[in-house]
Amino acid sequence: MKAIVLENFGGVENLIYKNIETPTIKEDEVLVKVKAVSINPVDIKVRNRQAPLAEDLKIHSPLILGWDISGEVIKIGNKVTDFKLGDEVFGMINFVGHGKAYAEYVAAPANQLALKPKNISHVEAAASCLAALTAWQAFHHYGKLRPKDKVLIHAAAGGVGHFAIQIAKYIGAHVIASSSANNRDFVLQLGADEHIDYKTASFEKLLHDIDFVLESIGGDNFQKSVKTLKPFGSIVTLPSGHTKEDELKAEEKSLHACYFMSVFSNKNDIESIANLLERNILKPHISKVFDFDEMHQAHLEIETGKTVGKIVVQI
Repeated sequence: MKAIVLENFGGVENLIYKNIETPTIKEDEVLVKVKAVSINPVDIKVRNRQAPLAEDLKIHSPLILGWDISGEVIKIGNKVTDFKLGDEVFGMINFVGHGKAYAEYVAAPANQLALKPKNISHVEAAASCLAALTAWQAFHHYGKLRPKDKVLIHAAAGGVGHFAIQIAKYIGAHVIASSSANNRDFVLQLGADEHIDYKTASFEKLLHDIDFVLESIGGDNFQKSVKTLKPFGSIVTLPSGHTKEDELKAEEKSLHACYFMSVFSNKNDIESIANLLERNILKPHISKVFDFDEMHQAHLEIETGKTVGKIVVQI
């Protein structure tokens, strides 16, 4: 099968197209013929050896990046009862671990997949894995967002952010979305109740009594966000680094604080995402779609840090 192998950490030139053996499956796995994969910032951080996960993955040869897939089941392990041959499925595979998604075929644990809703394409399904799960788990596992809560979502036009807006509205929260002015209309169309231009407005001076903050920027943005929260509020941070001083500021307000959220593969959660997609409550925004032989360009697009929604590669 064709796959994209990371031969050395560093630039996109280290992503090499190769023919390798089709994976064999375990009793609890299915073999998926991949139709689409989505590219996430963690893919780039691992490739550049900027993520701790890179140290865990360096022992693998071949090392194949990627975790988000959508495709068709073509082989089933002896202990799998949830799926049948020909089922269209999607999910985030083996995160945190070796997903091996940049390939024509992927051996996927059945307990990390959901049936792809018939009303969405493989491209849309692949886009709705890691980023959508991150938003879902931030509000349901790492924190607890409740109806009528006021939630501030940073980087609201990005992969995680644009799903977070929709999920927060589904929960019944009042959503304040932070993004550039260029993306104001986009986040409001997704359902945000208010918009703040992070380039021109000092949100920490404008907002108060916030119940929940989804923080993904890092640096001094954490402590600025703490200022907006009411005592005993919640702040969940995506991997962006934090300091002891950050922790002390959160403790002063008795905040429920998650300093390093790590999304994880989970069947119940991906089935919840599938349900929202099927009901048109959740809709991924696809910024660009690349072909498999354009993986370098897909990585470079993510590296700009300005992606609106998701980047997907179709196979």
